[in-house]
Amino acid sequence: MGRLRGGPDLSGLPVDSVSDMVTLLSDDELERSPVVANRAMNRERALTGVNSYARELGLDPAQWLLDRPELGSWLDLCSGEGLALTAAAGRLPAATVLTGVDLVGPIGLRRVAPNVRLIVASLADWAPRQPYDLITCVHGLHYIGDKLGLLGRAAGWLSPDGLFLAQLDPASLRRVDGRSLARPGLAALRAAGFEYQPRRHLLTLRGRRSVRLPFDYLGADTTAGPTYTGQPAVASYYG
Repeated sequence: MGRLRGGPDLSGLPVDSVSDMVTLLSDDELERSPVVANRAMNRERALTGVNSYARELGLDPAQWLLDRPELGSWLDLCSGEGLALTAAAGRLPAATVLTGVDLVGPIGLRRVAPNVRLIVASLADWAPRQPYDLITCVHGLHYIGDKLGLLGRAAGWLSPDGLFLAQLDPASLRRVDGRSLARPGLAALRAAGFEYQPRRHLLTLRGRRSVRLPFDYLGADTTAGPTYTGQPAVASYYG
C-alpha cells in the first residue's frame, strides 16, 4: 500500500484507500525530487511578449498596478529569476512593493531594483508579513504538493480589493484511492469565491477572504506524468 514517507501514517486506511502503485512524498522529499528541484519554469519568462506573464495571465501586471488609484504591491509565487518583477519595477513608482518567492531563487547574477525582494523559501510553510494587491503564480502550482492548501492560504494574503491569478490543472487533484478530485475540488474552490476559466486553466480570486477547503492533504506523487503543458508535474492526494 502506498504511504507518505516522512508524513502521516496511512497504514490504518483500508487496503484500497491508497493506490498500490503510488508512493506519496512528503514536502521535503518532493522539493528534492528532479521534477520540482531546479525547475526551468519561469526562469526566463518576461513581463510582456510571447513568453510572458501578460500572455499567460491575460493582463499586464505592471499596467494593472498602474491603473490602481493608490500605490500597489505584487507578490509573485514561484517567481524563478524574477525577470517579470524586475521589468515591472522599471515601470512602477519606486515605492511599489514587489516580492518574489521561489524554492530555488535566482540562479543568474542580475541586478535587481531596490524595491524588488526575491525570497528563497518553500511555499509549504512560507507566509508574507503584509497583504498584497496582486498575487500571481504562473504555472507554479503544477509543482506544489498541497495545491489546495496554498490556494486557501493565499486567499488570506490579498488586500481587501486585491486580485489572485494562477494556473491550475484540476486533473492533478486526486482522491486517496487515486480517483480524480477535479470536480469536487473545483466546486469547493468556486464555493469559496474562486473563478475558473477551463480553456485557459486560469484560477482567479478577487478580494481577501478566509478560506478553508474541505480536504486533508496526504502527499504528492511525482510519477503522475505531464500536465496539459506537456511538462512533468506533481499530483496532489487528498483524503
